[in-house]
Amino acid sequence: MNRYVFSVLGAGICWGFMGFFTRNLYSFGIGTDGAIIIRCLGAALAFLIVILIKDRSLLKIRMKDIWCFIGSGLLSLLFFTFCYFNAISMMSLSAAAILLYIAPSVVTLLSVILFKERLTPIKIFSVLLAFAGCCLVSGITGGLTITAQGILFGIGSGVGYALYTIFSRYSLERGYSSLTINFYSCLLAGLGALIIWHPATLVSSVTSSAGHFLFCIAAAVVTCFIPYLLYTYGLTGLENGKASVLASVEPVVASLVGIFIYKETYTFMSVTGVVMVLAAVVLLNIKPSVKT
Repeated sequence: MNRYVFSVLGAGICWGFMGFFTRNLYSFGIGTDGAIIIRCLGAALAFLIVILIKDRSLLKIRMKDIWCFIGSGLLSLLFFTFCYFNAISMMSLSAAAILLYIAPSVVTLLSVILFKERLTPIKIFSVLLAFAGCCLVSGITGGLTITAQGILFGIGSGVGYALYTIFSRYSLERGYSSLTINFYSCLLAGLGALIIWHPATLVSSVTSSAGHFLFCIAAAVVTCFIPYLLYTYGLTGLENGKASVLASVEPVVASLVGIFIYKETYTFMSVTGVVMVLAAVVLLNIKPSVKT
């Protein structure tokens, strides 16, 4: 496995801890709207600091390319989170998670159409294997609560999640650094959330204690800054479809966090799902005899 593969896997691992950080933010009195703002604006600030230290010219973008950043920031990062949180409020978490993980399939199909990536049998099988694994990890066998409106939000979350890969690829092809892409994506998503929800008590909740403040910083760094930095870097050396499937380790990590931190029970089906997702990752990294 090369550094691009490890980068995407690292991103998926970080995203897998999102539930842990979100649950703790809820305990501080911070709702989902506040969690989105903290993650996105906190990460944007971290990206800005890195850019100012490394190369300030990375802040420059061409106005004709602004649509790429609107796409990855508002249409993807903000839209995906909005849809996903609505989905889990209307359906069981399992149903929402399963719909979210249509993302690798959407990315793979759009990449074939938009970027002329090859749709190989191994790639198709890996997408299906990873999706089936995510279904099992998410608890599909435990019964699902489904509503028509929830399904629409769930599909929206999967499409929004997939669009980050697509719009980031367009930005990369126009010569932008992963730092530039992530800074403007997080900034636009955070500002968009702030304008839409403008939670009045967010500042007081974040600054109520030093512990809360430091935890909010950690939430932004671990669940947004580091994973998006790693994922976008991984895209510079991987096909879109492959990267999206590799990121499917996220529910595996989330499941392990539930087991080891929250003492949640696990079943034979969930363990089988973990194995299937990992198998898809391994399958995608087997060197073919002919380069594709």
